[in-house]
Amino acid sequence: MTQPLSRVLPYGAVASAAIAWGTWSLILRHAEGMAPMSSALESAIVMAVLTSVSGVTSLRDRIASPASFAARWWIVWLGVADALNMLLFFAAYKITIAVAVLTHYLAPIFVAIASPLLLREAVTLRTALAVVGSFLGLAVMLGPGGTGVDGAALWQSAALGAGSALFYASNVIGNKFVKASFSTSEVMFWHGTISTPLLALCVPRGEWAAVDAHAATFLALASIGPGALAGLAFVWGLRRMPAAHASTLTLLEPLVAVVAGSLVFGEALGTRALVGGALILSGALAVMTARPGAASSAMGLDDRGQVGPGDALRVEDDA
Repeated sequence: MTQPLSRVLPYGAVASAAIAWGTWSLILRHAEGMAPMSSALESAIVMAVLTSVSGVTSLRDRIASPASFAARWWIVWLGVADALNMLLFFAAYKITIAVAVLTHYLAPIFVAIASPLLLREAVTLRTALAVVGSFLGLAVMLGPGGTGVDGAALWQSAALGAGSALFYASNVIGNKFVKASFSTSEVMFWHGTISTPLLALCVPRGEWAAVDAHAATFLALASIGPGALAGLAFVWGLRRMPAAHASTLTLLEPLVAVVAGSLVFGEALGTRALVGGALILSGALAVMTARPGAASSAMGLDDRGQVGPGDALRVEDDA
């Protein structure tokens, strides 16, 4: 009885993490319902919480040797890129949930495009077809009648979601250059010390003084779940199962987000949007489940415990 349970629990942990990531829209919109908040304020609060939690985990999860000068500069870039990733993603969620989360899943595709140049990984036919299919899906989604959202809002949400995916993809690649110098908890903590003040500076003048304490407290506490705890659950499960299986389960995130948008917020999806979204996710899945090296790079999953697009906390694998 113990052995079957030990096999199932990792899959349950990863699936639970992906489902939790899919609830970001519910948390953000509930907080906004308590009091209006800009995307910059939301991002600053969430990033501050995640930085604090990763600071605690980095006390145990750390690399003792001094980091190289180049690795330190990569940490700076990761801080800037992750701030923009979160800011754009939360802004996209304010417009439409489905388009935001589906275009955010272009991140593995962007990594696959950049990997031959920056990581010197070979381009396979499978990767090429995945890239073409994903961008075809984006074109189908943004075509006339793609969703129940008006055209201007649709394009704006897609642009913000794709922008967040682009910056997330740069983070995945950047992590490859710092993993020898920093543990994943240290990466999250140190780049968070850069991201948090940058996001705070983006908050409109006067909003800090007018912030609603109840809404801010709710958002801070709620972000521990899909942020810190989901990240920890994901990495715990990832250490005990194949990375390709874990990356496939992360596709529960967009599924949950799209269903939440439809059932809770009444965001209708047309046939074109469903077909386009399916093509994007199929392309992401094809890249993430390719040969181990390519799948790891594209999704941010490797033998050091990296997490995928929905992650907010990275914890080092001690193995």
